[in-house]
Amino acid sequence: MDKKVHINFWYVIAAILGILWIQSIYLQSTQHTPIPYSKFQNLLDENKISKVEIGPNYISGTLKKAEPDGLNDFVTARVPRDLAQALDKHDVVYSGVVENHFVRDLLSWILPAVIFVGIWMFAIRRMGQGGLGGVMQIGKSRAKIYVEKDTKITFADVAGVDEAKEELVEIVNFLKAPKVYGRLGGRPPKGVLLVGPPGTGKTLLSRAVAGEAGVPFFSISGSEFVEMFVGVGAARVRDLFEQARQHAPAIIFIDELDALGRARGPFAGGGNDEKDQTLNQLLAELDGFDPTSGLVLLGATNRPEVLDPALLRAGRFDRQILVDRPDKLGRQQILAVHLRKARLAADVNPEQIAALTPGFTGADLANLVNEATLLATRRNADAVDMEDFNNAIERMVAGLEKRNRLLNPLERRVVAYHELGHAMVGLALPGLDTVHKISIIPHGVGALGYTIQRPTEDRYLMTRAELEHKMAALLGGRASEKLVFDEISTGAADDLAKATDIARAMVLRYGMTDALGNVTYDRDRQPFLQPAYPVPQERAYSEGTAEAVDRAVRQLVDGAFGVATSVLQRNRALLDRTATALLQTETLGEPEIQQLKRELQPVPDMLPPRLDRPAAVAAAS
Repeated sequence: MDKKVHINFWYVIAAILGILWIQSIYLQSTQHTPIPYSKFQNLLDENKISKVEIGPNYISGTLKKAEPDGLNDFVTARVPRDLAQALDKHDVVYSGVVENHFVRDLLSWILPAVIFVGIWMFAIRRMGQGGLGGVMQIGKSRAKIYVEKDTKITFADVAGVDEAKEELVEIVNFLKAPKVYGRLGGRPPKGVLLVGPPGTGKTLLSRAVAGEAGVPFFSISGSEFVEMFVGVGAARVRDLFEQARQHAPAIIFIDELDALGRARGPFAGGGNDEKDQTLNQLLAELDGFDPTSGLVLLGATNRPEVLDPALLRAGRFDRQILVDRPDKLGRQQILAVHLRKARLAADVNPEQIAALTPGFTGADLANLVNEATLLATRRNADAVDMEDFNNAIERMVAGLEKRNRLLNPLERRVVAYHELGHAMVGLALPGLDTVHKISIIPHGVGALGYTIQRPTEDRYLMTRAELEHKMAALLGGRASEKLVFDEISTGAADDLAKATDIARAMVLRYGMTDALGNVTYDRDRQPFLQPAYPVPQERAYSEGTAEAVDRAVRQLVDGAFGVATSVLQRNRALLDRTATALLQTETLGEPEIQQLKRELQPVPDMLPPRLDRPAAVAAAS
């Protein structure tokens, strides 16, 4: 029965009961004339009453003869004071009456139920579950439908991903003019998968597609297909594609596709059944629609390594578009988009900011502009200048400055020599990133100081010598502590971990050691999302090879430590002098660093051609 019919039925019942109740009160009030009890006593004493009906609260009766004022039937409030004896004394016929509580009892049962049902209907409707039919809506798609005027984002708002944008522009053009693009027999891809690290603009690109195409845009997350009931996800997939076909040409966008399309395993049961059925239904829908009808599926994920191979084959997701971290030119274009709303000073140079932010994604750059604007607002400036951007970059990289964290004099000296060790080795060895700033002011959660190195250009390849230089710079702080204090501290824990990771990658992945030859022992594909904890790797080599790997890694790290020690030993006087200045100022900027670089004495033959050979390590140290 329809919900409206249910509501009207209860309204009718309530109305009938109300009418009966009002009618009973009306009849009772019109048949008997209310009189005071004293008048009742007078009538009783005068023997004018023929009979009475006695109730718990009222007494009604009839006179022997109507009074001149028309009184015949009367009702009065009962005052039980020896009433029975008085009635017997005057020979009055009287009888008790039983009140009728049917209407009252009926209302006491019906009215609470009606009120409860009304509140329940109102609450269900407010929760958006379709009233009494909400349970039947569980298999319906929850996709949000957007059109051009809803998104208000176009390709002009997307920068730094020109290749990905060109691919999506072609899809938009096909949706607008399918006959033009299909004149040679071609068809658009059924599915386009946007792959890339978090924050690179995959969702923004998809919204720009909706804004440019001007067609219905069905947006949904992969997690919205997953339910505890088996078959619900598959039903939602069917409903989603059915709605899209009715609105074709249209675009379906599934964000976080890995929640829906994770690779199927040999073990089923429980939640796996639901996920597998949902994925199977999606695969069937991708095979079942004709792309010439104007239906395109967009997907986005930052975990492509976990997707099912059947989902990625040709004919389903035909194109995989990499939306990677932008290069320097891309960062400059992204900054140009985000700087439109900021009030900038004359010294702000987007190209310089792009050079100072290698590895930043589009989301990082948007956050950088916002942080710089807030810093300028905090100091009551009229515009955002370049110093605000430098401070914002430092804040994002190193963390919040902790000037209230006081270090004792010995710890300050250790931190000063540690950071100068990084900087001096980084300045002495070729091929390393430029040192921009040295500070012994605590930052972030556990950083007692930092040395900021920024590359002058984007690099995509590194030689073995450059990797060895990088390890030596990482171990420069530890070497400085050992040289000056003849002791090492816990401050180099993170440096050791990074240097060891580089050495292990050189041995296992890049084949850069003579002892193990041109063989790779690590075939794992690097995911976009790095786990926060170490994941055990499957070892596909023997115990003897494992020992050789450990030995080669240690020789590489020890060799880099020896090189760092050699640089600092040759420049010990400069190290002490600069450390004294750093303890006084707490920060060294680019002018002081350039002066330090000019005074630095290079070490001849500081980097042997083979650090994994014992003789070379001895010569370096």
